[in-house]
Amino acid sequence: MAETKTPEPQQSQSTEAGCPPRRSVEVIYERSLPGHRGYRLPRGAAARWEAAIDALPETLRRKRPPELPEVTEPEVVRHFIGISLLNHHVDRSLYPLGSCTMKYNPKINEELARLPGFALLHPQAPETSLQGILALLWRFERELACVVGMAAVSLHPAAGAQGEMLGMKLFRAYHRHRGHAKRKVLVPDSAHGTNPASVVLSGFEPVQIASGADGRMDLGAIRAAIDDDTAGIMVTNPNTLGLFEKEIAAVAEAIHAVDGLVYMDGANLNALVGLAQPGAMGVDIVHLNLHKTFSTPHGGGGPGSGPVAVTAELEPFLPVPIVERTEAGYRLEHGRPLSVGPLHPWCGNAGVVVRAFAYLHSLGAEGLAAVSRAAIVNANYLMKQVADSFPVAKREWCMHEFISSASWTKKHKVRVMDVAKRLLDFGFHAPTVSFPLIVPDALMIEPTETETRPTLDRFAAALREIAREVRESPERVQQAPHSTCVGRLNEAAAARRLRVRWQAAKERDDAGGA
Repeated sequence: MAETKTPEPQQSQSTEAGCPPRRSVEVIYERSLPGHRGYRLPRGAAARWEAAIDALPETLRRKRPPELPEVTEPEVVRHFIGISLLNHHVDRSLYPLGSCTMKYNPKINEELARLPGFALLHPQAPETSLQGILALLWRFERELACVVGMAAVSLHPAAGAQGEMLGMKLFRAYHRHRGHAKRKVLVPDSAHGTNPASVVLSGFEPVQIASGADGRMDLGAIRAAIDDDTAGIMVTNPNTLGLFEKEIAAVAEAIHAVDGLVYMDGANLNALVGLAQPGAMGVDIVHLNLHKTFSTPHGGGGPGSGPVAVTAELEPFLPVPIVERTEAGYRLEHGRPLSVGPLHPWCGNAGVVVRAFAYLHSLGAEGLAAVSRAAIVNANYLMKQVADSFPVAKREWCMHEFISSASWTKKHKVRVMDVAKRLLDFGFHAPTVSFPLIVPDALMIEPTETETRPTLDRFAAALREIAREVRESPERVQQAPHSTCVGRLNEAAAARRLRVRWQAAKERDDAGGA
């Protein structure tokens, strides 16, 4: 195989791109000039609006006009293009955040979700006006259940963490219904970090189980920890080392022997869709991240979607309302006496579901299997490429992601975060760093199936170049990034002194610089 040319770090971006290096970026208010307009109102429109305003009570009327920026349309466009360059995103380049599945989001899905029949619906409209979206939700629930081999699905959770919360609510409802007062939930140390938090918030006690030498669940340790107080176990499969849990069926059998439940965190389902079903592994509850596996955009706080699939035994406990199909059409059913109650103001983030529905139907069963195979191939190819620069935690075939370690850089006084920042200069976002905690200075790398081999080669070459710099000129890595709009930020100060809105210089000074 021909050697990949080492990529050159990106040059500083120009001011024309709206991103002057190492200087404050103008916000739209600072582009504002009195009298500038982007459009003119139609003739007579102002008079009609004034009449409408006159109909409002005095207490609801503004005393002075809102202080909006006065800018031309080109300035508005340049403003938003400029701020789009301040962040890295999947439309710019590889975004290999491990366990986040930052795959490309097909734009056709966006177009379909913006169709007026979906985008302009109001959730409080009469059910007779919602038949199309209700039919889509009803159908998609059953299709997702088929993908994971379960009996029923709730689309209510708005994120994976909320899916976990629902899973623990189902644990509690199930055991209360059976007259149990079980308290303990087993959580392997290779599980996702939100798992123990969800356990505690739901009133259970997490019990951490150490992984075996191979990085997988230790069946002996799990059996030893199980007793009559065990409510269940939370498992991530594939786990955060990118390894398939080979003993999951045996673990499920041991948990079920004490009437416990098995919850599977489906954040890494991108390695399994079309190839393996959690239901066939003995899993009772599994959440799916539509904003990961099913390609809907995510990041920046949402919107997301974390549907939860369950066995037939747990279906009566799912949140209300549920979508029912009757001879007269589709309706929302609230009368479910065993339900854990409402979880979302409606039936979940419907716009995200529409995008995922389009993705599923564009691929079909064979396409989903091809997605998982390509994700696995890409991860293993990249793992072999980077192993000499950043050693791999477990030298065996991985699933959709793998863990490298940057612990060797410490002797050069370079931290894993420095390596992550330096990758920005090569045009790549960093992998997930310092997680899982069971690997020191971890780099969790997930390339996804939508990246090409040349892109993976460039990323591997960038890591090799950074490894060379660590040894020969560590200060170059310690001071990175060098080509972004801003340099190394004080992240602790940013978290403690929040500035979430723009303030004019005088207003900022009057507030004491806060």
